[in-house]
Amino acid sequence: MKYREIHLPSAEEPLALMARLARSGLFAQYAVYENGPEWAFAGGTLAELRLDRDALRGTRDLSAVEEWLASLPVSDYRVYGWAAFELGAALAGVDPGDEGLLHLAVPVGEVRTDGGTVLVRAVDDGRLERLVHLVRTPGDPTGASADRVAPVLDDTGGYRDAVAAVLTHLHGPGPLEKVILSRRVAVPVPLDLTATYVAGRRANTPARSFLLDLGGVHAAGFSPETVAEVTADRRVLSRPLAGTRARTGSPAEDARLRADLLGDPKEIHEHAVSVKLALEDLAAVCDETYVAEYLTVQQRGTVQHLASTVVGLLREDRTPWQAFAALFPAVTATGIPKAPAYPLIRRLEGRPRGLYAGAVLTYDACGTLDAALVLRTVFQRDGRCWLQAGAGIVRQSRPEREHEETREKLRSVADHLVPAAEAAKIPSRGEVASDTVAR
Repeated sequence: MKYREIHLPSAEEPLALMARLARSGLFAQYAVYENGPEWAFAGGTLAELRLDRDALRGTRDLSAVEEWLASLPVSDYRVYGWAAFELGAALAGVDPGDEGLLHLAVPVGEVRTDGGTVLVRAVDDGRLERLVHLVRTPGDPTGASADRVAPVLDDTGGYRDAVAAVLTHLHGPGPLEKVILSRRVAVPVPLDLTATYVAGRRANTPARSFLLDLGGVHAAGFSPETVAEVTADRRVLSRPLAGTRARTGSPAEDARLRADLLGDPKEIHEHAVSVKLALEDLAAVCDETYVAEYLTVQQRGTVQHLASTVVGLLREDRTPWQAFAALFPAVTATGIPKAPAYPLIRRLEGRPRGLYAGAVLTYDACGTLDAALVLRTVFQRDGRCWLQAGAGIVRQSRPEREHEETREKLRSVADHLVPAAEAAKIPSRGEVASDTVAR
């Protein structure tokens, strides 16, 4: 079986098109994924894979994914999915708990666009015709309500005390050099996630963005970095961000904060140990590993980060999924070393992270894999809605500063939350913020 395809001229901006497709109701499940210049909508489920603790069967690899891919009914597939943070614990031999760890789906239909042309794909003529009709019929340009939800971003759950507890561990005899500790912020009312995604994407400068209603996960996110990128020619890249200062909107103040970030020994140490571990993770599956960029500064929404890029060439006896397993979770979202950080994070945060600090990803039949780190994201599940943000704790950390860093990050999403009752329409065409720094 192969997808039926048709190419169309672009009639509207990609963000508005993706939001309209998500709202269409044509598919029970869908995923939107922005990867650089390409935006993709994937709807419906032709085939899916769900992995939990039992499905891994005691293995510490993703061979179950490789077996599933080999059995797919289409040859020109692209897979969309997500990986929970606890998948990393399972791969490290640590009990991940009872939550779902990985959900992958091959869609019934897809729409991909770079803003110039639109590729429409479906497994049958009927769905292809319906998708083509949707693409050719622009929606109502009336904007959504300007009303926004304003959650309380100050810590009410003892985050500073938890940071102090991490510092006790870091100054002790154990192996830990760094721990990323996060906190949740409740959103008091249900949201329209599609309108929130549009509003948030217009204001943010993500490396990747996504909107999900897939495998029980409902989320909209503006990822600042990728966990793993595997190209068709077997290059593997990871782009760790560690070290943070706010963006204020004042060019002079932002420049001062940038200089402060580049000169702060704590932030530079935090970044350096993260890059070192990323290189070590790459070396497990790659040859010719090196740092392509080091200590640049990336602007991501309401914050700016120290950034680096590490690269390797995937060995002939290794697969893209083995590369993903080696790099997952991101070194900037777990700890150093990773394995002893898992139980400490679980104990101090008091609950599984689920999708937070996990990945949203795509993989295609050419061997190309792209996995975005799930940060700067709003989650909605079982009548609850929340944000989550963390900070990297090293020996030089101060609880008050780490708390303020989480507030700076939360504002990237918190300022753009559209309540469900007020968001019947998609915002009209307008400027979408773009990242002016090379990714």
